Amino acid sequence: MTEYHRRQADNPRGDSCNNTPHHDEMRYLLTFLTLLALTPCLRAQVIDPQNIVLEQVYIASRDAEDVPVNLLIRDNKLELVSEDEIPIPDGFAALDANGGYLIGILALGESPSFMILDGDPRIDFGVLLDADSRAVFVVHDGELLKNSLQYAKDMFEAKPEGKRWSAYTPPPVALPTSYGDTGAWNHWTTEKTRVVLFGAMAIDRQFWMSQNEASEQQVGSLDKFGGGEIRDIRIGLLGTINLFERPLGYNVAVASNAFDKRFESDGKDNYNFIDYRLDIPVPGGLTLGIGKQKEPISMERLMPLVNVPLQERSSGADALLRSRNFGALLSGSAKRRVSWAGGVFNTFIDSDLSIDQATTSLTGRVTGLPFISKDQSNLLHLGFAARLLDGNEGYQYRTEPEFNKSPVFVDTGLGDTDRILQYNLEASWRRGPFWLAAEYIGTGVDSPLGDSLYFSGYKISGSWILTGEMREYRYKSGTFGPAPVSRSVRQKGKGTWEVAARWSSVDLTDGPVDGGEMDILSFGINWWLLPSVSVNWNYRYILNNREDLDGRASGSAFRLLMLLQ
Repeated sequence: MTEYHRRQADNPRGDSCNNTPHHDEMRYLLTFLTLLALTPCLRAQVIDPQNIVLEQVYIASRDAEDVPVNLLIRDNKLELVSEDEIPIPDGFAALDANGGYLIGILALGESPSFMILDGDPRIDFGVLLDADSRAVFVVHDGELLKNSLQYAKDMFEAKPEGKRWSAYTPPPVALPTSYGDTGAWNHWTTEKTRVVLFGAMAIDRQFWMSQNEASEQQVGSLDKFGGGEIRDIRIGLLGTINLFERPLGYNVAVASNAFDKRFESDGKDNYNFIDYRLDIPVPGGLTLGIGKQKEPISMERLMPLVNVPLQERSSGADALLRSRNFGALLSGSAKRRVSWAGGVFNTFIDSDLSIDQATTSLTGRVTGLPFISKDQSNLLHLGFAARLLDGNEGYQYRTEPEFNKSPVFVDTGLGDTDRILQYNLEASWRRGPFWLAAEYIGTGVDSPLGDSLYFSGYKISGSWILTGEMREYRYKSGTFGPAPVSRSVRQKGKGTWEVAARWSSVDLTDGPVDGGEMDILSFGINWWLLPSVSVNWNYRYILNNREDLDGRASGSAFRLLMLLQ
């Protein structure tokens, strides 16, 4: 797992670390009797526990996975539980639990009450009976009663992989919200395997607001493209096969644009396999991914759509970059500063052509962090990627204006080519809740007639999470995670609010090819009520230059997004 998770509890008062009611009562009683017994003799050791990070602690639940997690306590409230490393904010103490076992009550947004023991009470009950000496960390109602832990080491130091996802771009997977359960009804774990059922559904309502005469001549009237649709339905299985020191990972997913045109069901598309991949650890800390997957080019294209601040990716990425392809991808990272990936891909499965007839591509990407602050809240990301295609199937670049319910605005038409060379430049600066990003895509097309064509696209975007959360940076793949939710509406919080803006441009006109030029100014507002539910609104103003006409149009769209993680 790579995602920077912020969790909510099903019970607003918190869940215990045992899932049998009678055992819960006995565990609570024993825990708090121990805390009360410790209190008088430990008052002298009380220090300020308001802002602290606890690393590498196990949850001592009968059904919980033996995977170490990290905890973040901010302003005397439990804010985060994550399998991923947590950036240490300024002024926070980071303590190494050294594989200790936690029992007590965990509820996000509440003052914590738990203890960490130096042994596993599920195996040795004597650890609980001798809790006064075996407890290494005790906190009760936010008051620290005992601390024998050492300060954590530098967060940049490599830590064991454990049973984590090793894929270059793994799907988002949430920790269980209740540690007294196996996780959730869609999580199944055995000694040798882990299986997670995941899914997503996006429902859109499109409004076209204006269109000039030139635009209507270019693409026809936009009135018929208003209305609602189920933008996407996606469901799949992912998990690990834990037969080796480093587990094998797998991911299978199907998706459909489902029901189109005003929520009616008669326009149902067929479901398609969008991912089927096996991730194999290889010596040297590398991972070999085999199957249908994303080619390593462009941060925006690699990130799941739910991680992008606006509803759709920029027009340049959609027009010029293929989303997924079948192939083999080798990836790795170094010192949490550099990531790289490269592979060979072929379109024969989706195109129903033989391997020799289908297009083969060689794709590679490298990213780096030339600057990162000590607390990791301020960083600069740079990336470069390239792709070489043999052009067996020719070329055609086309896209809608960043609305799914829209006609195509720019289109090169189908052309012949001997070879295509693409490259991508990317830069991102994230400082706390602020994120600025830019990408440029260049595409050179060699024609058999001797003509050399060049198409391009770029985007500049910015987002600001108004409620103060910070997107996680994923060191292994050089991408950013979704906007986290620190206090959901279920916890009587505000959820996460974000505003975003983007300027994008795509140019598909060169030489004899008049595919058109399109510039788009976009604004968006996102509200994540829960980590699994969001509503958002986007507005776009579209300038389309094609066929010697200057088209102008504008529109907006509302989206309801629901995730099963």
